[in-house]
Amino acid sequence: MRCRICKREAVHRVRSFGIALCEQHLEEFCLKRVKEAIRRYKMFNKKDKVLVAVSGGKDSLVTWDILVKLGFNVTALFIDLGIQEKDHFEKARRVVNSFAEKNGYNFVIFDLKKEFGFTIDDVKKEETRTICAACGIVKRYIMNKFAYENGFTVLATGHNLNDEVAVLLSNLLNWKIGYLARQGPVLPAEGKLVKKVKPLCELTERETGAYAIVCGIEYYSEDCPYSKGATTLVYKRALNMIEYNSPGTKIRFYREFLKIKDSLFKDKESVELKDCPSCGYPTTYPPCAFCRLRERMVS
Repeated sequence: MRCRICKREAVHRVRSFGIALCEQHLEEFCLKRVKEAIRRYKMFNKKDKVLVAVSGGKDSLVTWDILVKLGFNVTALFIDLGIQEKDHFEKARRVVNSFAEKNGYNFVIFDLKKEFGFTIDDVKKEETRTICAACGIVKRYIMNKFAYENGFTVLATGHNLNDEVAVLLSNLLNWKIGYLARQGPVLPAEGKLVKKVKPLCELTERETGAYAIVCGIEYYSEDCPYSKGATTLVYKRALNMIEYNSPGTKIRFYREFLKIKDSLFKDKESVELKDCPSCGYPTTYPPCAFCRLRERMVS
């Protein structure tokens, strides 16, 4: 298998494009795809101060690496959620620290226990709700709060195309109109809610994995010990099967949805946001979900 561009030995085949690429041109391909997505969806520019949420996993480190290489003003945020099982977060923290030191990249650590007095392990012990839902509430709140209070204009996450289309399929099959109306690579800023973007939204998981390998990115590959049985995995497997038989399905599914989304949901009423009486951040149902959770944990 030879590289379509230079004819050297190829290391990866991009099936949706019908091309094979060597290490150099695979890296260039991924950089170009992310750069084009940033431009197409008007995510941010060189004047923005970008905060990248990192977990130590492949996609978040690839996002961090690509945005720095593209010349953006980037700082990474690692949230220590205090998950002790299998030393999960201690291992992930070491990976992030090693990656930052190796490349000279900037990052900060936010310690949930130190700042708010509880951990996700505490939530797991006390709450009856799905732990992933509670964890999502915590992470979204902290990412936005840290970004807003430290002057960041954009918050970037490492969601790739596989993640996006799996959620899209789930929302469609369950007719979650509210989620469908808001789904996309960009959530605009609103008051104390910082603009949120997904720079990897048009790169598949295979492509981000291949990029990590050719660029020598050592990432934390173990799944969260609490993620077993996540329903999105079912949708990802189904979409992978379709993509295998019809290359390019994922990107077409995603782009075509984004093209018609506004016309489909133009009559949907916008959600009214109110200030949480406890923390002052926007919420649909005061007090906000994070403050309610925190109150239960520390009381």
